[in-house]
This record gives sequence, C-alpha cells and structure tokens, in this order.
Amino acid sequence: MEDAAWHHMPHPSDSERIRQYLPRNPCLTLQYHHQIPPPHSDTGTKAQYLAAKALKKQSWRFHTKYMMWFQRPEEPRQLLFFIINNNIIITITDEFEQGTYIYFDYEKWGQRKKEGFTFKYRYLEDRDLQ
Repeated sequence: MEDAAWHHMPHPSDSERIRQYLPRNPCLTLQYHHQIPPPHSDTGTKAQYLAAKALKKQSWRFHTKYMMWFQRPEEPRQLLFFIINNNIIITITDEFEQGTYIYFDYEKWGQRKKEGFTFKYRYLEDRDLQ
C-alpha cells in the first residue's frame, strides 16, 4: 500500500488554479465555434475536483447551504418513509431525509455525528462528476 502511495504522490500543480489558455498565435475561427471559454470553467482547482469525485464515490453528499460534506452511517436497505437500521431511524420523503448523519468538521479536522439532521434535497449538490 505504501509503495503504491509513493507512486501516486500529489503533484504541486494539482493544487494550482486552472489557468485560462491564451494562445500565442491566435487564429481566426468561424463564428459557430466557441470564441470564449464557458462560464465558470476556471473555478476551483484540480485537487478540489478530484477530492469531490472521490467523496461522492464513497457516498458523501455536499450540502450547499452549510458548505459541508455529509454521509449516512449506513445506506438504507429499502426506501420507505421510516427505515430502522441498527436503531437508526431515517425519514425519507420527496423533499428531505431526516436522521443521523456523519459530517466532516473542517474546523476540528475530523468526522462528527449529527443526530436528527434534516437534509433538504434542494441543498443537495448533485452534479455528476464522471
């Protein structure tokens, strides 16, 4: 494991902001081709993107109101209105989920448990990072 980690060390450029490409010798293109980069294409870093992709792969969810990552302690086996899983009750509706969640506390740099938390779907960041 350690040997594999050494072969996949982060590169200093992974934490740099992606810079907009400026050609040295611009050439004229037809109008139906993009003339400027898409909006918001330069926000965030490659490291943030890769971290978000890895967290989503492990079933973490980003809450856009609190700007924090949340995860259920266990995935429910069935999507019912009330789910009892090892004494954990999760309420699931069309608008929200309520129950015990684990979140990453960036101030204490660790995971913490929040019981009775309501995760409203309107605050769920659900972009596909594939």
